[in-house]
Amino acid sequence: MTEKPALVPAPGAHPHPGPRRRRRAPVYELIDCALHGHRLVGTDAAAVRHEDALVVRETADGARWHRCLRCDAWLPLPAPASPAREFPPARAEIALPLRGRPLRDRYVLRLIAVDRMVHFAVLAVLAAAVFVFAHERGRLQKPFYRIVDAIQNGVGGPSGMANHGLLKDLDRAFAAHAATLWLVGLVLAAYALLEGVEAVGLWYAKRWAEYLTFVAT
Repeated sequence: MTEKPALVPAPGAHPHPGPRRRRRAPVYELIDCALHGHRLVGTDAAAVRHEDALVVRETADGARWHRCLRCDAWLPLPAPASPAREFPPARAEIALPLRGRPLRDRYVLRLIAVDRMVHFAVLAVLAAAVFVFAHERGRLQKPFYRIVDAIQNGVGGPSGMANHGLLKDLDRAFAAHAATLWLVGLVLAAYALLEGVEAVGLWYAKRWAEYLTFVAT
């Protein structure tokens, strides 16, 4: 025998509302619902019981109001044309989404994860550039010194010298031992790998990633 649905006023439409308490707007909950949609239950139920009023209500005019489990907003939806179940799930069957401080912490961790991913990309490019330079240094050395000569002659300076700024740094790189360049590339690659592992772990809110980030920092 189907239980008669609970006929209650629409949420927020009580004829004699009591004093309202000021409540902080659930900013992160609203953002998550905007990105991923509301979390509703009982949308596929044939009937609504009185004990389901916490998450879904059926008003006297037959309208159904569903409560979002994340942001607490009430949304009116029509009854399903082909219900998949008789009643909405019981409380023990409902998996609550993240909300409040845990949800805020997830957004903070993902923001840090994006920062780590940027570091990973920059360091990976630098490591690849160092490896390519170390491998092709012999072929690049003569063109480099020809360019330095052209620059020095163009500004009226002596030929064959790179004594300022980036040119001086490049001259040192060409003069460095091959083992030193490969070591620098390996260090950059290892650091890039560390940043990438941190980014993935923080994105999925893994506790080990938080400790790893703290130690690495």
